[in-house]
Amino acid sequence: MYQIFLEKKVQKFLLKQKWQPIISQFERVLRELAFDPYENTLDIKIIVWLPHCYRLRIWKYRFLYEIIDDKVIINFFDADSRGDIYKNL
Repeated sequence: MYQIFLEKKVQKFLLKQKWQPIISQFERVLRELAFDPYENTLDIKIIVWLPHCYRLRIWKYRFLYEIIDDKVIINFFDADSRGDIYKNL
């Protein structure tokens, strides 16, 4: 089972959404990812220009994360709406 880490930027994003159903949906996805981070039933795509990084889509929001297999860690490093997520990469 993989450990999940949320960087400060992702935590702040989720705090802004605290009363919306995105929180419960995100928690459900995290439980699935912890068991199998390469699960293809979720809306996940590889980010081509960033090695070992993936994009998770939940509704209009995008969550960027990396899988560190040798440490058994999934690190979420960015979260934002669809139009704004890729501007800072």
